[in-house]
Amino acid sequence: MTAPAAPPMVELRGVHKRFGALQVLRGIDLTVAAGQVAVVLGPSGSGKSTLLRTINHLEKADSGWISVAGRPVGYRRAGRKLYELTEREVLRQRTRIGFVFQTFNLFPHLTVVENVVEAPVAALRRRRADAVAAAERMLDRVGLADKAGAYPAQLSGGQRQRVAIARALALEPELLLFDEPTSALDPELVGEVLDVIKDLARQGTTMIVVTHEIGFAREVADTVVFMDGGRVVEQGPPAAVLDNPRHERTRTFLSKVL
Repeated sequence: MTAPAAPPMVELRGVHKRFGALQVLRGIDLTVAAGQVAVVLGPSGSGKSTLLRTINHLEKADSGWISVAGRPVGYRRAGRKLYELTEREVLRQRTRIGFVFQTFNLFPHLTVVENVVEAPVAALRRRRADAVAAAERMLDRVGLADKAGAYPAQLSGGQRQRVAIARALALEPELLLFDEPTSALDPELVGEVLDVIKDLARQGTTMIVVTHEIGFAREVADTVVFMDGGRVVEQGPPAAVLDNPRHERTRTFLSKVL
């Protein structure tokens, strides 16, 4: 007998989301296997950020199905029925899904290491000494071991974003979501953040990255997803989507950013 296939790390089926009269997601289907990197491209307003926020239930999908590691997001299964999680249960579930925002969201009154320690202690109830040791390892992993005692205001934008990545990693998530992680950075600082994400990809971290960095997508992505108008217009390997797109909308977008 062969073992049953492992569920995809991320699975979305028919996901819709509206804000008032504005339909932001229109039936999104997406599958990401464990260890893969999916890069999401598309114009502003195409629904990319909302897509990420539904995956970790920062925004509740109006309809459709979302699961991470085979478990429904925002719900629990009991027999054939689904029950909505409490807010406390949702917060616990989010610890499995790391989220790196474009504007860092660090606590300015905490040192770098304290920023990284905060979530494991508060959300996972880890012993502070253990959390500090793990935070130091994460900071070393992103090249900031020497900045543990600094405050966010003393760091460059690229360094602050790397702290944000270390903070997400400290929870040991099954999945990492990046929402345009370099868009708030000066151009000369973009490379240091992308290098950290590339290193995570080499180590087999499952990631969904919303970005406009086409070179990064070409180098790192297992699959490229192009969104427009709240829909997935095209998806496939980088060579197919970036070099030989099938849809006119994809070709038009790429002609303006390449």
